[in-house]
Amino acid sequence: MDINEMRGKSEQELKDQIAELRREQFSLRMQKAQGQNTQTHQFVKVRREIARAATVLGEKRRQGAAR
Repeated sequence: MDINEMRGKSEQELKDQIAELRREQFSLRMQKAQGQNTQTHQFVKVRREIARAATVLGEKRRQGAAR
């Protein structure tokens, strides 16, 4: 997802997205542990998406606190 799309979401939507990405990250770890994961690039992709969403969420919280 694009960073500009994330900035258009509400705080709750971002929290939900982070939770979903964390579930996906957990699923990837379980696949790796069982030897089923063939798409190792997904680890980096999911981790970066979590970081992007967390960054935008932090920006929104700081903007709300500054008002």
